[in-house]
Amino acid sequence: MDRQVLVPIADGTEELEAVTIIDVLRRAGARVTVASVGALQVTASRGVKIVADCLVADCIGQVYDLIVLPGGMPGAENLRDSKELEALLKNQRDQGRMVAAICASPAVVLHAHGLLSRKRATCYPTFAGKMPEAAVTTGRVVVDGQVITSQGPGTALEFSLKLASLLFGEDKAKEVATAMLAD
Repeated sequence: MDRQVLVPIADGTEELEAVTIIDVLRRAGARVTVASVGALQVTASRGVKIVADCLVADCIGQVYDLIVLPGGMPGAENLRDSKELEALLKNQRDQGRMVAAICASPAVVLHAHGLLSRKRATCYPTFAGKMPEAAVTTGRVVVDGQVITSQGPGTALEFSLKLASLLFGEDKAKEVATAMLAD
């Protein structure tokens, strides 16, 4: 079962979230494409350099089972401001495919582009007031249909394992968790 996943990144992306998402989904067997909204090399929120596989603009027209946004500031704002990423996210929603976001990105990106209307969602607590169209919850990971959200760096592993479960099934997610001593 070949699953295609897009992980957009930008200067200011929260590196713990980005790398955890990429790593866990690759361990589960997903074909993960890391795409930057700016230059191929980004400087993450704590100064870590991450090199993307391609630019987000190169991903237009591709089909992804999941697009998952790491958070971090100003990374989430940089993701929000990408017209190419906005088009990809709206197409993902319109095609009934999964969109996920963690930390600031549920509020700063998904809400800003109208992707949380009538959805239950969570985010980093200080951003909760920025999601008036969503039913904001305090859950660590929230799944509402094709939208999956999570709170922040401390929930990144749990979030990533939930994404693996949704893409490949609970048994695969447990296998990955066990191998990582996270079970």
